[in-house]
Amino acid sequence: MGRTLPVGYRSLDVQIASVSYAPPPAVRQLPWNVLSTGIRCKDRPGTPTRVPDLSVLADLLPFQVEIGCGTSVEAGIPPLHRLHEIYRVTDRQGHEPREHRFTLSPTVDTLLHEVLTEPEEKTAEFVEMFRACFLAEPTPAVWALKELMDAGHLVGPVITNNFDVLAARAGLDECFMRRYDQVVPDVGWVDGAKALLVVGLHADRRKVQARARARGMQVVYLDPEGFWRDGQFMPYPLEGPQDGDLVCRATAAEELPSLVNLLKQQAG
Repeated sequence: MGRTLPVGYRSLDVQIASVSYAPPPAVRQLPWNVLSTGIRCKDRPGTPTRVPDLSVLADLLPFQVEIGCGTSVEAGIPPLHRLHEIYRVTDRQGHEPREHRFTLSPTVDTLLHEVLTEPEEKTAEFVEMFRACFLAEPTPAVWALKELMDAGHLVGPVITNNFDVLAARAGLDECFMRRYDQVVPDVGWVDGAKALLVVGLHADRRKVQARARARGMQVVYLDPEGFWRDGQFMPYPLEGPQDGDLVCRATAAEELPSLVNLLKQQAG
């Protein structure tokens, strides 16, 4: 990439594959094409308005939805940072939880040693995320989205950053965003949709929300802004909310079924 590297910098490129398998050149090149662009730059949050619940959506019907890992975590699927732990991308144990420093020192990066000395144990770790996805079932929050769709309050596909297909298993169409070779994939916007509800999504695919704002849609975030780890609540503030956005600090499991009940009462 033409970058000047520090004095003494060294790089080790290791490929581990099944005996009979060789990744196609395009697949082998894809991680480099994505990661060579550098570390993601954080957004500067604006000053959103806090709301106690999602009752504001009653005046913003119909709306569309974008979901992140929050609904997946509620289904028992590890959050994406679990992969960072498995592959030793960041050191979550040695520093404050908010820092998540990248593992760059060869004396700290134990991944290759683990693969070579404990291959069966490490292979089980490599697939634990996918095993959890296969075994997970749609949660009450996901079923609430289905009810909202059936009632006509929720329109368009579920814009999702998750690869667990939970929304599809509940009978919802999905618009899959996690395509690393595309800055922002095409989004199935619906003319007349008044809001975008963003559930449990912190940083990735922020440009989806930017597109919604450009369309004149109200952006509403549903997120507890933190997670439980070893019995302790770790603050994890939202990164993307801007001026004029609304933020409800609650979980999908709590608030989406409540929204279903509220809209049913208003309709009755």
